[in-house]
Amino acid sequence: MNPEASLTQLFHGTCIDFEGAGVLVLGPPGSGKSDLGLRLLDQPGLGLSGQAKTAALLSDDQVIVTVEQNRLLARPPPAIRGLLEVRGLGILKLPCRPQSVLALIVRLSDAAAIERLPDPQDLTCMILRQNLPLLRLDPRSASAPARVRAALDSLPVEAPIVISTLQR
Repeated sequence: MNPEASLTQLFHGTCIDFEGAGVLVLGPPGSGKSDLGLRLLDQPGLGLSGQAKTAALLSDDQVIVTVEQNRLLARPPPAIRGLLEVRGLGILKLPCRPQSVLALIVRLSDAAAIERLPDPQDLTCMILRQNLPLLRLDPRSASAPARVRAALDSLPVEAPIVISTLQR
């Protein structure tokens, strides 16, 4: 039996895909995961590279993460595929990606709890025995979407394998 086959975990978070690179946003209930996801989808951005980073929904509220070929693949649970909660509007149906290779973990917290100049060891996170770049972020900051794109450009993110196209 393949030891990776049983490595699957359900996360309560939002995952946004940037052309094959998945960004998993984690935080306590009501911390702004869906709101940050909406802003990443809605606000175009270039990141530090100057290259446009197009965002697509992968999953909101819950994300299934599985280890496959030494990569973390994120998928939406079938029951909520393509759904995004927008406070004040309700649950909306959006085009989404069916899966993405996780490239970055974003942990939401209060600005006062975030180090201005973090130590390099504080810029990683272990998930399912895989080490990924970590960005601690205050989702209320106007620059939050730009910081996510900057992290994709500046942290040691492995180039993703593009898995599939956008689906409705």
